[in-house]
Amino acid sequence: MAKTHEIAAQARKDEGKGASRRLRHASFVPAVVYGAGQPAQSIQIEHNTILLAAKHEWFFSSVLDLNVDGKVQKVLVRDWQKHPFKQQMLHMDFLRINENEAIRVNVPIHFLNQEKSPAGKTAGVVISHNLNEVEVSCLPKDLPEFIELDLADLKPGDIIHLSQLKLPTDVEIPALHLGADHDVTVVSAVTVQEEVEEAPAAEGDAAQPAADASKETKK
Repeated sequence: MAKTHEIAAQARKDEGKGASRRLRHASFVPAVVYGAGQPAQSIQIEHNTILLAAKHEWFFSSVLDLNVDGKVQKVLVRDWQKHPFKQQMLHMDFLRINENEAIRVNVPIHFLNQEKSPAGKTAGVVISHNLNEVEVSCLPKDLPEFIELDLADLKPGDIIHLSQLKLPTDVEIPALHLGADHDVTVVSAVTVQEEVEEAPAAEGDAAQPAADASKETKK
């Protein structure tokens, strides 16, 4: 079961671009929380709170306890806007969730023991991570913060598909219900053979056959 992560926020009444600019100048992030059959609510969060939380995977893939003026709501991060080059979050959207309904969330994949595997120890083998996250479906209480994939036994030529991921209890991958074509590659270990270019023929060697051909024509 995932850990509990609480984010403190305050309700706000001022809306619009001007109000959002003033909030950002005061080191707050304007945000909106919506969903679960309730009206959308405008909130503000201290920028440092968001900046620190956003450095962790769980912020974007876990169910959060959003504490707005003492009232806690279960939410997921649904959208965010960052400044193009500054360490600044400009706006955030949070989606309320129903704890009794399954949710679909992308969670990161953690790759373990790659360097210790036979493929990792073999020269000329390229290990590709075709997926770094996977969409799972489960009740909010069962949502994992990440999925672990142990590569200790990965050998050259091996391919690991989506269906081979080990999932926690009561967690499933919706894509696998869509048919075999959706059982995509997660990791592959491919042996790369270095191509050896043929040395170009020496100028004299190339010219000699041409000269011989010219003599034959004149005869």
